[in-house]
Amino acid sequence: MEYRKLGHTEIDVSVICLGTMTWGEQNTEAEAHQQLDLAMDCGINFIDTAEIYPVPPKAETCGLTEQYIGTWLHKRQVRDKVILASKVASRANWLSHIRDGNSCLNRKNIETALNASLKRLKTDYIDLYQLHWPDRNTNYFGKLGFEYDADENPIAIEETLKALDDLIKSGKVRHFGLSNETPWGAMSFINLAEQKPLPLVVSIQNPYNLLNRSYEIGMAEISQRENIGLLAYSPLGFGALSGKYLCNARPEGARLTLFEYFNRYSNGNAIRATELYVNIAKQHNLDPAQMALAYVNSKPFLTSNIIGATNAAQLKSNIASTEIKLSESILSQIEAVHEAIPNPSP
Repeated sequence: MEYRKLGHTEIDVSVICLGTMTWGEQNTEAEAHQQLDLAMDCGINFIDTAEIYPVPPKAETCGLTEQYIGTWLHKRQVRDKVILASKVASRANWLSHIRDGNSCLNRKNIETALNASLKRLKTDYIDLYQLHWPDRNTNYFGKLGFEYDADENPIAIEETLKALDDLIKSGKVRHFGLSNETPWGAMSFINLAEQKPLPLVVSIQNPYNLLNRSYEIGMAEISQRENIGLLAYSPLGFGALSGKYLCNARPEGARLTLFEYFNRYSNGNAIRATELYVNIAKQHNLDPAQMALAYVNSKPFLTSNIIGATNAAQLKSNIASTEIKLSESILSQIEAVHEAIPNPSP
């Protein structure tokens, strides 16, 4: 397993991070523990979760993912061997079950969310605490164009940063990261931290895969010039890049079979691009999913690639992507597809 520095810190994290958002919905507690054991045996030391998990977010399952991680940490007594990341939910009209529908990134919400996560995770600190999405209106979660809302009243970034600063000083949080963030947002956090001074962001968790390389436009430069690496989520585009949904297939128990509204990677251009990427993999005797993951792993602005799986076989196969180095020939073919069908699933 390869390890990379988490931003400007001295923390080494595995290039593969174990994503957990299916636990409590598609996976039982026992299956979650099995995945965690397998991941550790393969050298993964980085686990990513969130207070709203599992997905899709529902009142009756909210927090189960963190609970499953907590019971595993308590049972295995391996807290010191794990880099644990979680997230606080920002404002959203679809989260009525989170803090009575009043979630946002002010001090009260952040502190309340963190304390609840710590309790579920059965730990007294989180290594990386992330802002799950911006408090302001902007283009994230599949929205490409930005529409300005002059009437919005977001929580000031300075208030959010000061709350995080106090939590870091208290020892409950070691470092903080952003998620679903834009270049303007990232640079606003960076500039404000340098002016005050306040804590510097160490990571940005955004989507990145062969069907959505929008991170390369603006954000990748920030990652490398400011030493704030990407934690790539959806590296397989909800599993689409494995090829298992081609020809209108809907495998039993698969995410797009269960939750049809995850359709970001199912439009016509995305399907055409997926077919081409799968054909490239087959031409070179590669598993399509492993090729897609290896592509993400190869990027210099990447800190860690967040993979998720619903069974042990999937997890083993995804982890094995670290053993694959893509040739210049394969990379050239991938670029040709990207130039012909750029970012079909933003």
